Amino acid sequence: MLNQDISRRRFLKQSAVVTAGSFLLPSFLKANPLSLNNGKRLVVIQLSGGNDGLNTIIPYRNEILESVRPGLFLGREKVLQLNDEIGVNPAMEGLNKIYDQGDVCILNSVGYPNPNRSHFRSMDIWHTASDSDEYVSSGWLGRYLDNECTDEDNITGIEMGNILSMSMKGEKRKGVPLTNINQFYNSSRMINTPEAKDHANEMVDFLYKSQADIKSSAKYLYEKNKIYKSSKTYPNNSFGKELKEVAEMIISGVEAPIYYVSLSGFDTHNNQRGRQDRLLKIYSEALSVFADDLKQNDRWNDTLVMTFSEFGRRVKQNASNGTDHGKANNLLLMGGSLKKNGIYNEMPDLSNLDDGDVSHSIDFRNVYATIIDRWLESDSTSILGRSFSNLQFI
Repeated sequence: MLNQDISRRRFLKQSAVVTAGSFLLPSFLKANPLSLNNGKRLVVIQLSGGNDGLNTIIPYRNEILESVRPGLFLGREKVLQLNDEIGVNPAMEGLNKIYDQGDVCILNSVGYPNPNRSHFRSMDIWHTASDSDEYVSSGWLGRYLDNECTDEDNITGIEMGNILSMSMKGEKRKGVPLTNINQFYNSSRMINTPEAKDHANEMVDFLYKSQADIKSSAKYLYEKNKIYKSSKTYPNNSFGKELKEVAEMIISGVEAPIYYVSLSGFDTHNNQRGRQDRLLKIYSEALSVFADDLKQNDRWNDTLVMTFSEFGRRVKQNASNGTDHGKANNLLLMGGSLKKNGIYNEMPDLSNLDDGDVSHSIDFRNVYATIIDRWLESDSTSILGRSFSNLQFI
């Protein structure tokens, strides 16, 4: 018993240098990874805080919006025009470039019935694909991993950061939080793996094998990631660096079907213009380089990027030159295989609001179902718990 405790303490001490959750990397991230069923991947980008959709995709001729947002409204002379009625925030030149190439689909008024204005609760609803009065302990992407993974396959997803979001946690399997491949590899080298042999004590045997798995997984990612190092100039910020690492993993052939990246700070209750413009510029610039990187390496047509936020903002600005928590919002899709690009559906009717908010006309789970069924080629009914009709963007 004493030897077992010593071995366990030694294992925990050595494993502490590895990012929390990283040692759970499955066997597909070791030698001889398996290919995806269809070679496609989904990149999810979460804009945390409730991005103001009406100041992102802007109906720049709308007189109602102009009248209720005297300090925020962006008119025709300021927006980047998409058509005679709609433009994008002027900070989003990168997105405008991707749009002009026919690789963006904008879905308006996306949300769910009986919406919740709490950041935490609404994000939980989006992560779990639940009803607003339903509490679910697993995420929609995690359930996709549950549905598609077998003991032989062990495919999974990668989330940039040291905390795994609820969306990536299944009942049996979950994604991998990853901050930096080089750091993970260097940390794993500090673990002294004993000589491989069978041990009479199952716990000690498990600990030794876990140590070996850490080193094996880290070495695979490290070696795989050396295959391609991007020469593109990504923005020198955390979001840009994370998208660069995702691009390098995709182009290097790391066989993950799901990648997840977050950009926070969109809770713009005051002085919204400067804060949101800065964040949208960070997002847009990084996405533009990311798209170019994947296009030049023949990966763009096999990649679908979905950007969402937990809710939009109220239509009327508040007294602090900001906007408060709202309801429905726009959702952006990007990729080289979109069947429908441009503006997917009508902009919200601002003359018919729901208690001062945009009402949803598209349930976000219809978006999820479409991605699961048509892009990931899985079964949305079993993953989402019931049937949601598919949309026509892929």
